[in-house]
Amino acid sequence: MLYAVIPAGGSGTRLWPLSRAAHPKFLHPLTGSAASLLQATVERLAPLTTPERTLVVTGAAHVAAVARQLTGLPEENILVEPSPRDSCAAIALAAAVIAERDPDAMMGAFAADHLIGDPERWVDTVRQAIRGAEQGLLMTVGITPTRPETGYGYLETGEPAGDGPLRPVTEFKEKPAAEVAEAYVSSGRHLWNASMFVWRVDVFLDELARQQPALHAGVTAIAAAWGTPEQDDVLGTVWPTLPKISVDYAVMEGAATAGRVATVPGAFGWNDVGDFHTLGDMLPADPAGNVVLGAAKPGVLLRDSSRLVVVPQSGRLVAALGVHDLIVVDTPDAVLVCPRDRAQDVKKLVDELKERGEESYI
Repeated sequence: MLYAVIPAGGSGTRLWPLSRAAHPKFLHPLTGSAASLLQATVERLAPLTTPERTLVVTGAAHVAAVARQLTGLPEENILVEPSPRDSCAAIALAAAVIAERDPDAMMGAFAADHLIGDPERWVDTVRQAIRGAEQGLLMTVGITPTRPETGYGYLETGEPAGDGPLRPVTEFKEKPAAEVAEAYVSSGRHLWNASMFVWRVDVFLDELARQQPALHAGVTAIAAAWGTPEQDDVLGTVWPTLPKISVDYAVMEGAATAGRVATVPGAFGWNDVGDFHTLGDMLPADPAGNVVLGAAKPGVLLRDSSRLVVVPQSGRLVAALGVHDLIVVDTPDAVLVCPRDRAQDVKKLVDELKERGEESYI
């Protein structure tokens, strides 16, 4: 039985002003249903694991909201980060805590803020990754590219060793320029890196110790104190000393160089909900291509308008006439209007608000 770890962090700045530091995107219902992204992630894992073997790693500011949304999870399965230390510390802490409970455990790490179009196919792909992890490999779930995307990292793969779907990962690639992305897609050797991982906890922790001994020592000390009266003291002392680094940089790139990483290609309608434009492409639209997120009252009035993404969250009527290819987000304290092709740049507005000290809007 798989232990599932869900890192639930980040503030989703490209989804501002809907997503805020105090209420980030994974807590919002961006799935086309009433379920939040976090709740949808847990539901998707049901064929693979149980609530008792599902852990969420989140920040102190979000613990209460996570607990309210995931009432079926044991309280002790919500692991609290005192401060953000990037993905490696979060995933390594969960791995070390799981290893204390079950040293032979199989673990998967799946982000809280992804949309999956075909959950059954996703489950089948993860099961294939589990078979690779049983062989002692650090497994990723790669996404078969549907376009030359510049906003994702890539996995460069080698030739399959046998008849199965597993491919060795030879190198992790950064987000590429457009012409490089086109070459990646046409090569047939490159997959999108969705940062979904499956491994035996002992294999991962051994690799962490090899490449990041300080981080390994820190999470091991925290895990040893987990659930004891010393937990808060050890966590408060050790956590701030851990390196702030992603699991890709800290472990997976070096492991790939050593021939210890493989991937399973997946095609299950994956989207990381990075911005409002891609969200609009994923959710059901009206005949004019307009997507309205949520069923707020009094709602939305659209005339002679097409390909809008409208997020009504203020309680006001949002009306649009004769406009096209826009994002309109209306919240009680902020309104965003921008062209859909500038959706990635919304993060720049958040950066400017930080520079101006306008923390209440972030």
